[in-house]
Amino acid sequence: MQICDMNSIFLFSVISYLGAGGWSPLNSDQHQWLQIDLRDRMEISGVATQGIHGSPDWVTNYLLMFSDTGSGWKQYHQEDGISTIPGNSNADNIVHYKLLHTIRTRFLRFVPIDWNSEGRIGMRVEVYGCAYKSDVADFDGRSSLLYRFNQKSMSTVKDVISLKFKSLHSDGVLVHGEGQRGDYITLELNQGTLALHINLGLASSHTLVTIGSLLDDQHWHSVLIERFNKQVNFTIDKYTQHFRIKGDCDSLDVDYELSFGGIPLPGKPGTFLRKNFHGCIENLYYNGVNIIDLAKRRKPQIYTGNVTFSCTDPQITPVTFTSSTSSYLLLPIESQADGFSIRFQVRTWNRDGFLFYTQLYQESEHLLLFFSHGKLKLTYQKSLFEKTEMTTGSNLNDGLWHTVSLSTQGLQVTLQLNNDVPSTMVTKTQLISVDSCYFGGCPSNIKDLKCKNPTLAFQGCMRLIFIVNQPVNLILVQQGLIGNFSDLQIDLCAIQDRCQPNFCEHGGQCSQSWNTFYCECSGTGYTGVTCHNSVYEPSCEAYSHSETTSGHFLIDSDGSGPLGPTLVYCDMTEDKVWTVLNHNNTEMTWVQGSSLEYPYSMQFSYSLTQEQLQALVARAEHCEQEIIYRCWRSRLLNARDGTPFSWWIGRTGERQTYWSGSLPGVLQCACGLDENCIDMNYFCNCDDHLPVNQIIIGDTNRTNSEAVYRVGPLKCHGDRNFWNAASFNKDTTYLHFSTFQAELSAHISFYFKTTVGSGVFLENLGVKDFIRIELISSQEVMFSFDVGNGPVNLSVKSPVPFNDKQWHFVNVERNVKQASLQVDKLPIVFQDASGEGHIRLQLNSQLFVGGTASRKKGFLGCIRSLTLNGVTLDLEEQAKLTSGVQPGCPGHCSSYGSLCHNGGKCTEKYNGYTCDCSNSAYMGPFCTKEVSVIFEAGSSMTYTFQESFLSSQNESEQFSAIFTEKNKPRNNITFSFLTTHTPAMLFFATMDLQEYMAIILSKSGYLQIWYRLKKQKETGVLSAGSINLANGQLHRIKIKVKGKHLYVQVNNADNPLVFLSIILSDRPSLDSQVMTAGARGFIGCLSSVQINQITPLKEVLYQSGSTRVLVSGRLRQSSCGSASLDDLKTISTVHSVSGNIPIPNHCINIKNCQSIKLILHLQNY
Repeated sequence: MQICDMNSIFLFSVISYLGAGGWSPLNSDQHQWLQIDLRDRMEISGVATQGIHGSPDWVTNYLLMFSDTGSGWKQYHQEDGISTIPGNSNADNIVHYKLLHTIRTRFLRFVPIDWNSEGRIGMRVEVYGCAYKSDVADFDGRSSLLYRFNQKSMSTVKDVISLKFKSLHSDGVLVHGEGQRGDYITLELNQGTLALHINLGLASSHTLVTIGSLLDDQHWHSVLIERFNKQVNFTIDKYTQHFRIKGDCDSLDVDYELSFGGIPLPGKPGTFLRKNFHGCIENLYYNGVNIIDLAKRRKPQIYTGNVTFSCTDPQITPVTFTSSTSSYLLLPIESQADGFSIRFQVRTWNRDGFLFYTQLYQESEHLLLFFSHGKLKLTYQKSLFEKTEMTTGSNLNDGLWHTVSLSTQGLQVTLQLNNDVPSTMVTKTQLISVDSCYFGGCPSNIKDLKCKNPTLAFQGCMRLIFIVNQPVNLILVQQGLIGNFSDLQIDLCAIQDRCQPNFCEHGGQCSQSWNTFYCECSGTGYTGVTCHNSVYEPSCEAYSHSETTSGHFLIDSDGSGPLGPTLVYCDMTEDKVWTVLNHNNTEMTWVQGSSLEYPYSMQFSYSLTQEQLQALVARAEHCEQEIIYRCWRSRLLNARDGTPFSWWIGRTGERQTYWSGSLPGVLQCACGLDENCIDMNYFCNCDDHLPVNQIIIGDTNRTNSEAVYRVGPLKCHGDRNFWNAASFNKDTTYLHFSTFQAELSAHISFYFKTTVGSGVFLENLGVKDFIRIELISSQEVMFSFDVGNGPVNLSVKSPVPFNDKQWHFVNVERNVKQASLQVDKLPIVFQDASGEGHIRLQLNSQLFVGGTASRKKGFLGCIRSLTLNGVTLDLEEQAKLTSGVQPGCPGHCSSYGSLCHNGGKCTEKYNGYTCDCSNSAYMGPFCTKEVSVIFEAGSSMTYTFQESFLSSQNESEQFSAIFTEKNKPRNNITFSFLTTHTPAMLFFATMDLQEYMAIILSKSGYLQIWYRLKKQKETGVLSAGSINLANGQLHRIKIKVKGKHLYVQVNNADNPLVFLSIILSDRPSLDSQVMTAGARGFIGCLSSVQINQITPLKEVLYQSGSTRVLVSGRLRQSSCGSASLDDLKTISTVHSVSGNIPIPNHCINIKNCQSIKLILHLQNY
């Protein structure tokens, strides 16, 4: 096989053809070109250029175009879509350029773009390549080739079909075959794209895959179809799509024949009613058989139907309008006595654009034709204030060719789009055009011209322009012999499909205009210009740091990686944040009648892929899953040969037979006791196998044999990636990882904290390309990269320093459209990519973290949770192997301590922090979960303080200090309540009956505080407002006592009520209102009670056996925040009784004992 490269045959030299001087045109402008005719189609592998010897004339950049016929040119593009090729920097050095992919053509055209500013255009060129031979067939839209099999039916499990084609028509069948049992394969052009239909036997297995676009451009396109069983590789030019055929069958059964170029018998059952192909096909192979060669040699297995063996190229000259502001084509027009007509074909991606304008015989009148929002619109302007419009079509910016016809005859104007029904308008006068018209736009330098662009100038292609039924010769326009033009490319259509390949990720829908593409990310779960960034947090742990509450959340374990989001339940009510993943059978299940030969099997479905499950488990610090198994006369492991009767299968797909084996309290699995765990750093294998995907039970077929099992949900906590950190202690150290693979998309995020003002966070280099993120000053972070178009720098400046020992978040992204940099919550900085240039970031060195390969500008501080394109680097593991770098990073509480609420204390961990809620009335990972109790009729709770309470004071002074000035003690009481019953006793504290404090709701629902001091005979009462608090809503009460001052805050009011110790009356013993409230007790919900550092409700609910708590009646744990009026109605009503305040027996006659009774219910004594 011949390899065609720069070492191949020397094909042509301008030096030998024109002499040593080379080519230098008379005028040096961008309308010049050098065209080479190779006399036959050749396979071109490279070119070389020089300037003019001994002169300042050379070309620095040029375009390379090719054509089979010398018209209808196509522009050569590099891998990244770059069209310009670098030329020379002096007159004599030879610059070779190797084509990234060879081109097969007869004609080449060199088009200078830039040249030496001190000289002129000058070129000497050489062309390298090989001779190219091919078998070609021409199909006229009615012809076809039939390849008949030697037997009635051909059944294959492997097929290879390859061909090249070119056509001006957007539809047509290329290959078709079918069988009587429903099998078929059809390859066809459909609206300029290539569609492959394939079905292996069953009607439900029909598979349709499309690839490519703009294939009706009269240029050669290569097609390759490779099928093995149900796996298919489908390639058009350099783009390949891999897919799997639906259904269970593997073979393709085709009866009698395959047809190429069309379907000759449209009435055959199951045949597609499609147009036949109109164009040329070359080098057509089916499973190694050269079909066209057999046809040319008239072999009997080939039927040739009106096919010729040379390619006919229609002479059609397209024109490209390149500029949205300055492109136009001016053409003469000769009106007939009764009107005029124009017709043309147009294709574009833009929704708006100027198409045609002509001034009419009457000076104030004109006709304007344009695209508006993808529709074709015609405006007849009769005067400044009078116009008539009509609109037709929709979605005309689809990149397909559309035929537009406009004619005037008499008083009627007719507009027709494609083959649609014409639209007409009637005018008052006959419309006659003047001697010229404009296509695509108007000149901007003609001030008195009434031709105004209603939108932008047209960007797109036109062809087959007819004026008064006469074709326009655009080559004459190009030569300056007729008309005029600006910013046009004549004799080629330079439209590009910017959605091929599709740079929109994660299922984003690609749309485009002439210059760029757009991604619609709605419903994908991702955002950004290419739908790269996940809108979801990677774990429940990450959600918890945004202070959310328990609930169902979508998590994306690999962030911007390929795995999609997963719906889980995040349980944030316990000390740890749990991720809970349910499956399809969490109930107890009974099993009978199973055996090893016919075992019972249950497959558990978690509504996500195995890859998502694996990512979720791998990210967690700990996972667990409960398996309950009970049996009667059913064996698990006691088979004589050691074969288990029952087992379960985890995510590794392996059989697992361990069910227990550990001892109580050891906190290790059996492998931990036997010292044979997979990872000896852990004491269980469970995380390696979870979740449980299947359970098999095989010994319940004997008499009275039965088994029952339950597999609980998968539960995980922690996020090992979120806290994965490294501390850099020397500015000459770094961590290194494998090369960052980020050609088209790079997304990097991490946290850092430091005390220094500069340093490189990470760097990765290529030959010329690079990517770097660094702290360049104490208040500026910079993101830099180069993909071959020159360095790009984005920086974010902060009004406050970054070197403050606090965690700061950095998020950068670079893709083919845009680059961005975000630091903390500062405004995001964006930089759009250049429209023309390299798009691939090509790196080849190691990735350096915390420094550079030169060991300069190293970073001092901590980096945490470094994630690159969804993959979190294991900084801790790498730090263990690197001198000067320590795994982990202390000091998380300095940044996250504020997340511990309600008096919770932040406690450092190696890999994060925890909130210590022991001195808070709340619980949960952030001390935000309320601790609530429902009090029913007749229920109460008494809490007894021991001697240690307010130990700085003695005996009765301890309690009296709440109200006295001595040492100005501070005491705080906070709680929340919900009730609809009044009067009510909320809180009662006493040393004896001579001194007490009571917080009650009056009969009207007002909050009152009653107190009596031992050294005073009077009883005081304070009323905190006149709002009914017994309204079935949750109310929060805060009381702070400081010396003689009492502060009461209700429902987080901005200005708490402030009272002095005012004596209101002189009354014996307890006041009657206190007695009444005590008799009623309290019916409702009480939450988050705290007296200084004491939390009575937590002690009664979670510290069983506490001697300081005495409960009377029934207390029911609940949530006041979610309670409703209906909940309160279910609580029985209490009736008033009379009597004295009961003092707990264990406090009577004990001077150093204090008692606080919550929700006191009086009883008869």
